[in-house]
Amino acid sequence: MAHTISNPAGLPNPVGFGYSHIVTAASSGLVLVAGQYGCDRHGELVSDDFAEQVGQAFANLGTALAAVGLDYSSVLRLGTYIVDHDSAKLHVLRGVIVRIWGETPPVQTLIGVAALALPGMLFDVDAVAV
Repeated sequence: MAHTISNPAGLPNPVGFGYSHIVTAASSGLVLVAGQYGCDRHGELVSDDFAEQVGQAFANLGTALAAVGLDYSSVLRLGTYIVDHDSAKLHVLRGVIVRIWGETPPVQTLIGVAALALPGMLFDVDAVAV
């Protein structure tokens, strides 16, 4: 299946870490967005605060979607990963989800993890869109 891989300029270059941000399947229009975390365009964490990392991760997801002509309404599925998951963190995540999607969010799988790819990362979100 023909596909296109892209790495938008507004996000850090992930190739040195062995992945790309976006793949689009030409025939189906299916778009897979790699995990986005709470970093600036240079890959530096914006904060050690969980809520700030979640907000920035979803902003980065928006940047990735916009790079292929989509927006949050195009998202079918989210995968979310929370370091040391608890109910307070779930409350923060739910607030962001409701702000973006209202009461009709996409399907989501949340996985609590011990650690993520880089020291200090507390949250990561990937997406499937069309």
